[in-house]
Amino acid sequence: MPRDTTTTSLQKIEKEIQRLQKQAKTLQAKRRAPVLADIVRSMREYDITPEEIAAAFSKKPGRKPGAPRKQAAPAPAKRAVPPKYRHPETGDTWTGRGKPPRWIAAAEAQGASREEFLIQTA
Repeated sequence: MPRDTTTTSLQKIEKEIQRLQKQAKTLQAKRRAPVLADIVRSMREYDITPEEIAAAFSKKPGRKPGAPRKQAAPAPAKRAVPPKYRHPETGDTWTGRGKPPRWIAAAEAQGASREEFLIQTA
């Protein structure tokens, strides 16, 4: 019987949720009515048309009326950085940027110099 009790409790909770959601919608409608009335009154007072409101609503803030829209500049393409260091035995490479790889850190710990791993360019 615990399953029936759980199902009944769940149904009661869902019913309460629906009741509260309906109550919230009613309260929101009551709060909106005076605001809408103020908007309509102001529109009539200043002779503002719904089309003007729609046009003003669609504009982005801070943009001047009639100003041309800016095109987004394309992001610069990332270019590959050629390797600067090469491990003589394994052929592993490193560009010299960022954290040094383990093989160069281990070699330096044993007393080797980074210059020993430089790739010779012609």
